[in-house]
Amino acid sequence: MFRGPMALPLVTEAVFPLHDQPHAHERPEGRHDQPHALDEPGGQVAPPGPPAGAAVVVGSFAMGRGQWFARHRHEHHQLAWARRGVLAVRATGTTWVLPPSMALWIPAGTPHATGAAGPALFRSLYFLPDRCPVGWSAPTVVGVSPLLRELISYLSDGALDPAARERAEAVVLDQLRPVSVATVQAPMPQDPRARRVAEALRADPSDGRTLAEWGTRVGASGRTLARAFVTDTGMPYGQWRTRVRLQAAMPLLAGGATVAAVAARVGYASPSAFVAAFRRAVGVPPGTYFAP
Repeated sequence: MFRGPMALPLVTEAVFPLHDQPHAHERPEGRHDQPHALDEPGGQVAPPGPPAGAAVVVGSFAMGRGQWFARHRHEHHQLAWARRGVLAVRATGTTWVLPPSMALWIPAGTPHATGAAGPALFRSLYFLPDRCPVGWSAPTVVGVSPLLRELISYLSDGALDPAARERAEAVVLDQLRPVSVATVQAPMPQDPRARRVAEALRADPSDGRTLAEWGTRVGASGRTLARAFVTDTGMPYGQWRTRVRLQAAMPLLAGGATVAAVAARVGYASPSAFVAAFRRAVGVPPGTYFAP
């Protein structure tokens, strides 16, 4: 039995791990030529039928904001990419959220779930393992150059001449180059009082209250909350809050909002302070990360 994607509020991150959330079910709007996830978590899913002789298959499908395809896996390697919108992929305990300038290589057999931070057009490439020289054994972020972008569209033509397809597939493989983008984690604390603070900040990352002020709300001293954040998340409260703010900023930036507007919305006093925090966490400024 097959099922469609799941709808949920999506807390997003840029190559950032996300905490798990409960899932409700909903079929995606738009095209339905995508592979479907099985009811059983980790179920096997086949990509669309390949043209004769193809080593790479392109699957295209549209999704609405917050929609997810349930956890599944493929016998094929997959390059998950959004031509338009923001792609989220959850695998191996991490969730990557990627703009159109980046894609995620998912090795064959890796259980994963795929979602959208907003309206998106996904273009996934599926590679036959026995005809693919790429040996990455773990999910790997790949830069999507203008050439790779056009090649993906080119290979989506099912009537493409086999010889032309073979040449294009070879260039696609040559274009698969990992990019160095830091992962930024913001794990949820286990202490129930600290967790209430964390949940409130995920809902409104611009909230600038100190831990002492939060303490009066959740029934703990600021010092107790500070210890709980360090113990449960491995980082001080201020660092954790910075990462949550960056997580909230990603879909806004991907949607075309200005740096100034996003900085104010997630709690930064100035655009320059936001850009500096983004660069420290991700390794590049927002303009570079979201460059076409």
